[in-house]
Amino acid sequence: MEQSAALLVIDMLNDFVLPGAPLEVPKAREIIPAIRKRIDDAHKAGIPVIYVCDAHGRDDPEFKIWPPHAVKGSEGARIIDDLAPGASDLILEKTTYSAFFGTDLERILRERGITKLILVGILTNICVFFTAADAVMRGFEVEVPRDSVASTSDEEHRFALAQMEKVLRVSIT
Repeated sequence: MEQSAALLVIDMLNDFVLPGAPLEVPKAREIIPAIRKRIDDAHKAGIPVIYVCDAHGRDDPEFKIWPPHAVKGSEGARIIDDLAPGASDLILEKTTYSAFFGTDLERILRERGITKLILVGILTNICVFFTAADAVMRGFEVEVPRDSVASTSDEEHRFALAQMEKVLRVSIT
């Protein structure tokens, strides 16, 4: 990993990852070891790790589309234990699909001289995809390691990776 890079760990939360969770993504459990390794490698290299976490109010309009999930302060909104943040890691709450929308992410990255983002987590076709799109449109270089992202279906996963690579010029590794 490069010094001007940051690792974004997207939505690896109890309400998405644990068996029986409201928006369970079974394939999310398969990518935990690869993400854990990337986090450990980033820590060793002094690369910032930013956890991007869905965080909703109890009456969030998104609940008209999806079942209630990641309600602020709930157990479901917590990062899974296997990927617990380190003391120097940042936690950034978001209220919609993109990590940039309505957050201080861009300012945080610019202040640290970050020019490249490595995106891991879920869902490949929603939060990872929209974060990648917003990052590219803001001039960041983006990498998405295919062993560290997951979706609810293989079809949606493949489509999102292809769109990121072909349309956004994201590096899929």
